[in-house]
Amino acid sequence: MRAAVLYGILGSLALTGLAAAPAADAARSGTAVPVSRAAGGPEARGVAVAAARAAEAGVEYGPCPAAEGLPAPIECGTVAVPLDYAKPGGRQLKLTVSHIGATGPRAERQGKLVFNPGGPGGSGTYFPLLSRSPEWRRLAEAYDFVGYAPRGVASSGALSCQNPDEFLKAPSNTSERPSEREKRARIEKARAYADGCAKITGLRHYTSLNNARDLDVLRAALGERKLTYLGASYGTYFGSLYAALYPDHVRRMVFDSPVDPDPPQIWYGNNLRQSAAFEERWTDWQRWVARHDDVYHLGRTRWEVAAAYGRAREMIEKEPAGGRVGTAQMQAGFLRAAYADGYWAPAATALADYLDGRPKTLVEFAADDPSDNRAEENGNAVYTAVECNDAPWPTDWETWDRDNSRLARVAPFETWENAWMNLPCAFWSGPRQRPLDVRTAAGELPPLLLLAAERDAATPYDGARELARRLGGSDLVTEKDAGSHGLAGGENACVNKHVDTYLLTGRTPGDATCAPHPEPKAKRGGKRSVAPGTGGPAVG
Repeated sequence: MRAAVLYGILGSLALTGLAAAPAADAARSGTAVPVSRAAGGPEARGVAVAAARAAEAGVEYGPCPAAEGLPAPIECGTVAVPLDYAKPGGRQLKLTVSHIGATGPRAERQGKLVFNPGGPGGSGTYFPLLSRSPEWRRLAEAYDFVGYAPRGVASSGALSCQNPDEFLKAPSNTSERPSEREKRARIEKARAYADGCAKITGLRHYTSLNNARDLDVLRAALGERKLTYLGASYGTYFGSLYAALYPDHVRRMVFDSPVDPDPPQIWYGNNLRQSAAFEERWTDWQRWVARHDDVYHLGRTRWEVAAAYGRAREMIEKEPAGGRVGTAQMQAGFLRAAYADGYWAPAATALADYLDGRPKTLVEFAADDPSDNRAEENGNAVYTAVECNDAPWPTDWETWDRDNSRLARVAPFETWENAWMNLPCAFWSGPRQRPLDVRTAAGELPPLLLLAAERDAATPYDGARELARRLGGSDLVTEKDAGSHGLAGGENACVNKHVDTYLLTGRTPGDATCAPHPEPKAKRGGKRSVAPGTGGPAVG
């Protein structure tokens, strides 16, 4: 689910209705799967077998593979999980795990903190590096930091559905309002990608439910009786599945920038809502740039800034910037400004320099790095497999065309790019699951902590409220009037204090609010300036 809240000219209520209506049409799953059914059966027995085996084996750590880029004293190892939990003795996948020990006195250490950054398709093996950051110091004293690459990601059995060099072929152009000819070409491209995925052995076992099951096997391998977990974006979704399936195995869990777990929204509806939300956050960036016209000279109103971006798109469509950046690469680059406001100044600088006749800044900001092709296609393959397997999707192009054409009239920035990314799910040949009905009663779980920014585009704020409603006893910390995706360890000291207090003591603040972190400083030049939080491109 590509990142995408639109106060815009229509107002938030109008857009909410627009985005939500097609989602209901797309929910062809019937009733959701109750937790009791998912918690039983052969898969549940397979989890017990795999967890017992992992607990006995533990994790044998050594130097990290060079590809991970993780220096000592960070160590790496592997944990074996069944491809198919109904057959725990069958084919095994080896998940790469990274680890660094707590730095505080042994008597004050609290075990292992496991992290997932989202996706689907994201690897969290970098997490031990954050232990060096001031924002994470107190937690790093108390906890070992543990990251891992989920099934199918990177060194954990990297999936691929297409030649990586073809996947990110650049420069390329894309339209905010595609012609019928472009739509037909995109349909064939999505069909081919789905066919490529169908060749993967055991494809149907790459699901959110299995990611949750893997998490319990990892817990056992780490020697933890109960799990302490920090999940961001998509990591909140399978984290919430874990909480519902294994409430007795939960110690503490932080869900940062939660995905809406309501079964009819998984995943077609959530993606439509996200596309609508991106337009609002894109408008926030335009207004910020307009307030700093003395620095960027792109216009004094958000409309003038939007027009400047449109002029640049037209120029790049005719002649790619530096021979490397077409409108597709440009849109993907500027999408990062909707994920995190640390990208606002670099994005504005890139646009201003390009229109001033200096394209190098834009090329550096938006061009793809060919050395990333394999990792990018792998991430997309895992994303596609998990989201297409997790839930029913519309299989008729007419539904996709109707819903996205309607939405793109008021939210053009991300709507069609999001649709193209997910369209392989229309042609998926494998079986589709029905989403689990995540729901726990008060007292069934220990207190949980949820974090959300009111204007987050990647995982709109209503999803956090829905998850809080479904997980009895959870508390929601809201960053007001802010929209960066991924809050823990970021620029808001109030949010970080709540996270530290909860993970160190188990105490939650009740539903609480934090004032927004300061807006970025307007300056020409420079690179992304963001504190090392947990967020990043994700489902939501």
